[in-house]
Amino acid sequence: MAKTSLLRPLAVAAAGAVLVATGALPAAAAGQDAADPTAPDLAGVQAALQATTAAGAPGAFAVIRDHGAVDRTRSVNVGLADLDGTPMNSSWKFRVGSNSKMFTAVLVMQLAEEGRIDLDRPLREYLPEGTLPEAWTMTGRQVMEHRAGVYDHTNDLLEQAGEETTSAFEARIRTNVYDPRALVAMSVKHGVQYTPGTRYSYSNTDFVLMALAVEHLTGQPFAEVLNERIIQPLGLRKTSFVVPEQGMSGAHVTGYLTNDDRAKPLLDSTAQTGSWVWAAGAVISTAEDLDRFLGALMAGGNGGLVSDASLQQMTAALPTPTAKISYGLGLRRISLSCGDVYGHGGIVQGFNTQSFTTQDGRRSVVVFANASNNGSVTQGLMNTLEPAFCGKKPAAAPRTGFAPASVPVDSLPVVEDTRI
Repeated sequence: MAKTSLLRPLAVAAAGAVLVATGALPAAAAGQDAADPTAPDLAGVQAALQATTAAGAPGAFAVIRDHGAVDRTRSVNVGLADLDGTPMNSSWKFRVGSNSKMFTAVLVMQLAEEGRIDLDRPLREYLPEGTLPEAWTMTGRQVMEHRAGVYDHTNDLLEQAGEETTSAFEARIRTNVYDPRALVAMSVKHGVQYTPGTRYSYSNTDFVLMALAVEHLTGQPFAEVLNERIIQPLGLRKTSFVVPEQGMSGAHVTGYLTNDDRAKPLLDSTAQTGSWVWAAGAVISTAEDLDRFLGALMAGGNGGLVSDASLQQMTAALPTPTAKISYGLGLRRISLSCGDVYGHGGIVQGFNTQSFTTQDGRRSVVVFANASNNGSVTQGLMNTLEPAFCGKKPAAAPRTGFAPASVPVDSLPVVEDTRI
């Protein structure tokens, strides 16, 4: 049972990082493997994770998996899995937040392949009657791209004036159970925010809608469809969707919500129903399972999840207002110095994750910290992606004259997946 009391963070800055490598090749003790120019820069990854804990997360980890002739896993663990002093463990379960949207998107694409939904027709045609007003003509594709003008209902739950985040969490998030259609109704009352297709605006309600379409078209609860079509076929033994159960079974990392007033202690937020984001953010998983899911997805028709044509649609990402970040159908694309990577991020009370893979699926990176409501923690995680995927950069040439300093390529913008 997760603790629900307020806890004062321990001094985790002194906690050392643990580097573990598995596979046929020996571990690189630090930095980049000199024999492999494509190896991740483990020293750079460790530094970014230590910056993440210095910013307020009790612990953090990165799991880097290479697939090919020889599979190899490198893990870097920093700090604590809980404030009782347990070291961080990258094999344990955690709440993946908006990484859940990738799972929902796969289910939708499967139904599209079966001819049960046309993504270019109004989404309301595939929802229970009355879910969306008749005048709302946004298509399923626009909704999945966050270009539909749908107001994000989580704004109403998290950002009422005069309340701290922790107060809002205890009042409306931790134990509350919402009907998904009630979440949509919160959004609908605000009206369409802009002409669908004309701009990008991230909205959790978009994927609540897509999951309602999955339920309506299959006649099954979302959890059953997810289990039958993704979890069981891929053998994701530690992945689950248990809304509205509050607890997490098995070994798991404890999540902590940061107070808006940083002088106040962290709040153990592990126990929560997940109902407020439902299919947009309530999946529980592990780094290993996320790697397996991403690998199957990026394999297209050979991966058993979606066809090559569906994958092409999902990865056809459009620009967003955030530099280096584009968004497709439930997949985010980040442009790094060594190429594009695909996946998603997830921020849900107490849990902060970024999960990405190369387009060929040869390398996946899952980075995690057990704190949320802290942009500096998210920034630290984002800064692990460049060294994890692209390795150690060559030493910069000496500057001459008055040439301006170049902008560091490893400073990716923070992407807030929920407004916490």
